[in-house]
Amino acid sequence: MAKDKLFTRSYICILAANFLLFFGFWLLVPVLPFYLKETYNCQEMIIGAVLSCYTVSCLCVRPFSGFLMDRFPRKPIYIFCYFICVLMFPAYTAATAISWFIALRALHGVAFGGVTVGGNTLCVDIMPSSRRGEGLGYYGLTNNIAMALGPMTGLFMHDHFTYVQIFISGMLVSVTGLVCAIAVKARTPESLRIRRQMEAAGEKPAEPAPRKLSLDRFILLKGIPVSISLFLLSIPYGATTNFVAMYAREIDITAPAGLFFTFMALGMGASRIVAGKKVDRGYITQCIHVGYYPVIAAFFMLSMCRFVAPVNMTAATAMFYLVPLLLGAGFGVMFPAMNSLYINLAPNNQRATATSTYLTAWDVGIGIGIVSSGVIAQHFTFYMVYLIGSVLCLVSLLFFTMRVTPHYNRNKLR
Repeated sequence: MAKDKLFTRSYICILAANFLLFFGFWLLVPVLPFYLKETYNCQEMIIGAVLSCYTVSCLCVRPFSGFLMDRFPRKPIYIFCYFICVLMFPAYTAATAISWFIALRALHGVAFGGVTVGGNTLCVDIMPSSRRGEGLGYYGLTNNIAMALGPMTGLFMHDHFTYVQIFISGMLVSVTGLVCAIAVKARTPESLRIRRQMEAAGEKPAEPAPRKLSLDRFILLKGIPVSISLFLLSIPYGATTNFVAMYAREIDITAPAGLFFTFMALGMGASRIVAGKKVDRGYITQCIHVGYYPVIAAFFMLSMCRFVAPVNMTAATAMFYLVPLLLGAGFGVMFPAMNSLYINLAPNNQRATATSTYLTAWDVGIGIGIVSSGVIAQHFTFYMVYLIGSVLCLVSLLFFTMRVTPHYNRNKLR
């Protein structure tokens, strides 16, 4: 039996749009701290506060963007948010005061929150349901490739080009992505499609009864149990992406810490493709279970590098670079499975809400991981951050096994 076609024109365009969006994002991540320090003479604490505006605003808008995209045509909202992201690159260079930069950074976070929910939901809409896991695997792979290439490109440009040239380059990359996004042929949300069919047949759609503002309009309530597991899992992930370079310096590993993210992206890329096909065969919870084990081992191994380094630096360095491969392999298996799990718990008219719930749980954990790891490291050292992280992942695995898996099997819709 022939497989349903996955690589349609619209699917290829959404992949390109997502890669270019995240490439522009990762291009700026390592550059902005230098820009704030050199342009506005900000201290490190202020830099952290300014950059956190992006995460906070992104987090706040995601539940509402899911609600809007389930009730209105998704593509116009997606394109509008993408366009705002494009405008932010030249706008940063025009900010004459730090207060303006903070406002722009917050607006960028709002737009990015909307465009990521929209892109993920459109991707699910345009792919065949029989290949959803595989399709989400490739879609997530574009994020990983951008994460591998964007920071290296940004740091290279920081050493050889001006800030204005870096921001303009980011804008040009994003404009190309916007063109790809416009070329996506989107489907109409089911609720709107049914309403239009009734109107075309001369029937008057029943007016929905007025509803009070309630949590289930913005969050997939059936997704709360898995969100708890995902939240616990994302805390050490946030600590790793932001502080692993400082940890390497703390334990005197002199090899380039930037390679950590490259190896992590390679691990994710390889495992996502394999896992996506397994997810399409129905092995969703099984893939998530399998992904936990290398992640738990990786965080524990990362914490142990502190004790191995004084004895054998070569072994500690080898362990340090094995960690991202294990993290990439584990998270690469879990990401498409987790995404599919949320989608399968939601009716078709709540796909965007399911996606926003998934991304919100992940972002909350990352934010808490960034804040808490700094506090823990100040009183102990970073090894304790990753040791606690491995324990949190173990608790997440136990909760997923005992609570989430039975809940999913009882409530899945497809």
